[in-house]
Amino acid sequence: MDATVRTVLEEAFPDRSVDRITATGGSWNGANETVAVDDGTRAFCKVSRGDAGRIARERAVLRYVSETRPIAVPPVLAADADAADPYLVTAPVPGRRLDGIWPDDDARSNLACAESLFRRVGRTLATLHGERFESAGEIRGLASAADLDLDPAPWPDVLHATVERTREIGTCERLADHYDAVHDCIEANRGRLAGAPAALLHGDVAGPNLFVTEPGTDEGGPDGIAAIDWELAHVGDPARDLVRATDQLCNGFDGEGPDRLESALYEGYRARADGLPRGFERRRPVYRVVRVLGRSGFLDQWATHLDTSVEALADRADAELRARLDAV
Repeated sequence: MDATVRTVLEEAFPDRSVDRITATGGSWNGANETVAVDDGTRAFCKVSRGDAGRIARERAVLRYVSETRPIAVPPVLAADADAADPYLVTAPVPGRRLDGIWPDDDARSNLACAESLFRRVGRTLATLHGERFESAGEIRGLASAADLDLDPAPWPDVLHATVERTREIGTCERLADHYDAVHDCIEANRGRLAGAPAALLHGDVAGPNLFVTEPGTDEGGPDGIAAIDWELAHVGDPARDLVRATDQLCNGFDGEGPDRLESALYEGYRARADGLPRGFERRRPVYRVVRVLGRSGFLDQWATHLDTSVEALADRADAELRARLDAV
């Protein structure tokens, strides 16, 4: 991959010499590769493995959010979705990664710190979701700096498409039948999902994708939360983004974190949006079913993380899916 990245960087910055390329680590997305590059000024280069749409979408959303929302996002230094190896080069965002900010070894202090951070994340999500669109849809690019070029579609169809994107980037096919089960659940609940509001969704609100700085500054915006990695962004039900954020920030493989963390996230969201998204509780069980794919599609990654076998995790993920399907 180093050779591909160097070719991309020579195209993007023909007058600059790259001193060092290093892995960023932490990503389970096999559809692209992201590395840190250093030529005296640090930057990040994402190269897509053949899917130009991911690069076009992320480049468009970064520009759109920077123009329309008080949320810090990475400045785009160079991008070409039409290159042989589609790429996006961004500058770093300010602050420290959210999942690395814990004050000490005292569990109560860390929990209090997490609650404070999650309130800020909730407010940031509510800010992102604040503007409504006429329809859900897939993002193709920009119509103008302050207007997304959207391919409108009914929300259940867009949700189906996000399931297929998860299948594409998944790294384990042992529970491939889970994708079909989730599609069936979405279709069986099409009426429940059809009336959802439409907002811009980040699509991957996880600790590694959030950076924390001082709130109320030009660098960090009013809440001091910067967000990276927008390639899964789409327009759809804000409740789905909130359910995913809760799961990725608070929960483990098949266990849920302290209720205080979920409550803090929702408290921050309510404070900014005057409530949770309309119909949140009614549609939440469906989105919890969809979230199981974040386990079953990446069993090999979880096995390494949890130091257990893929076989054991497969049984646990299958049981979790069945339980969530029964709860819909």
